[in-house]
Amino acid sequence: RDLWVNIDQMEKDKVKIHGILSNTHRQAARVNLSFDFPFYGHFLREITVATGGFIYTGEVVHRMLTATQYIAPLMANFDPSVSRNSTVRYFDNGTALVVQWDHVHLQDNYNLGSFTFQATLLNDGRIIFGYKEIPVSVTQISSTNHPVKVGLSDAFVVVHRIQQIPNVRRRTIYEYHRVELQMSKITSLSAVEMIPLPTCLQFNSCGPCVTAQIGFNCSWCNKLQRLSTQILFIKCMNNERRKGY
Repeated sequence: RDLWVNIDQMEKDKVKIHGILSNTHRQAARVNLSFDFPFYGHFLREITVATGGFIYTGEVVHRMLTATQYIAPLMANFDPSVSRNSTVRYFDNGTALVVQWDHVHLQDNYNLGSFTFQATLLNDGRIIFGYKEIPVSVTQISSTNHPVKVGLSDAFVVVHRIQQIPNVRRRTIYEYHRVELQMSKITSLSAVEMIPLPTCLQFNSCGPCVTAQIGFNCSWCNKLQRLSTQILFIKCMNNERRKGY
């Protein structure tokens, strides 16, 4: 109960009901953050909220939106358009963003009841999933028409030039870390708090970087003014870059 954010008690002018998301199925919309949110060592100022119970963190929107780069309190085939009581709301107070899916129903199984849950992103990198109303066990939700996931995932995108075809580029998505939460534990009046592990990317100068004791084998690159672990990771897909949550 302490981790649930009661949006109804917040300043009404700061709580926004997204009209499009509240009345459509399989839609997503960009939302700007008023603060830098650290996610797997990089900072986000923009996210994409989806009707399907998750937040997409990637920069390029593509058809595999549900596969990687997500923050999912409860990803499923939700359809806010089937009920007038369903809304997708969000609230930003300058240090935290709360996204709440209110009284949403599954598009392919309306009779299971309505779900109310939220995801809170805090400026220190913590992520909180809160569940107010979960009418059935999450394990009973069908994944036939939409993936069902609870957790986090991050990836990076590499753009390849195709020499044989000018002006054509191929994007390859590399997922390097995923957090999968146990679905049977997602019940009404439950919550999950995820705390980010320290990462070498939090340092912006040489001294604190090389003296930090956080378990990374990294070094400072004066030319790039960044840590070499990120460059090595992109080239070699070395999982030492970020430790995750």
